[in-house]
Amino acid sequence: MSQSTSRDGKSDIKGVFSTQEIRKVGTGTTTRKTVQKTFWFVEQKGDEIECQPLNPNYVPSGPKRKITMEELIAKFSPEPEFYQMSVYPRMKDLNQTISSADSHREKGENFAAEYEYSRALKVDEENVRANLGIGITYMERGELEKAENIFERLVKLESAFESEHKHLFNEFGINLRKNKMLKQAVEYYKKAIELSENDENLRANLARALLEAKDIDGCLEQLFKALELAPAHPVSLKFLDWMERKSLIPDEKIEQARVYLAGYSDGKDADAQ
Repeated sequence: MSQSTSRDGKSDIKGVFSTQEIRKVGTGTTTRKTVQKTFWFVEQKGDEIECQPLNPNYVPSGPKRKITMEELIAKFSPEPEFYQMSVYPRMKDLNQTISSADSHREKGENFAAEYEYSRALKVDEENVRANLGIGITYMERGELEKAENIFERLVKLESAFESEHKHLFNEFGINLRKNKMLKQAVEYYKKAIELSENDENLRANLARALLEAKDIDGCLEQLFKALELAPAHPVSLKFLDWMERKSLIPDEKIEQARVYLAGYSDGKDADAQ
């Protein structure tokens, strides 16, 4: 276990802990008790403490859950030597492998990137960065069937839509749309919105995918919701203005659209003067 000092002078917790659970095995006279030990990576972020199970390769993997300090003290035992000798080196190697893969991908070296991402996924098949990265790599190479397999894995991982992965998450969604994987792009953004309903950028991205899928009503619904959340959202206003100029807005919705665009039109007029 390690500790780092935060801005307020308090020490944050970061390391491996274990829990034990006593289970009964067998029946009748053959019944016996066994102790099952589970290892967790525990990290404190401000006032929140998260724990994540270790996989058989000794790296944190799978869903995280929040625990209280009282629960940590009562149910978890620190494993500092195990963390320093086994878990931390594996985590460091995994992050270096993914960073190398990211670097190859950014340089357009897609086969080298795929090799490194694949190495990372053998250690942690649920690693979000590695899944997003290899999915983008497949789409950039036009290997859409492989990309579809990655997509199906990602939409099951809630952690794929967390803010720490925002840049890769957005790039993956844009690539789905550009590769005409419109059904997947729509499902992808809908999943993200389930976890972050008040994100106007996600709704604008979903609107774009719905427009390309020729779902005008669905597109406008998302744009209107984006502008309810952020009336001055420039991407949504520009998008809606473009749709009006292209006569893509049905008559029954044009009045509502113009209400949202009123301020945007004023802004354009002011810029022109």
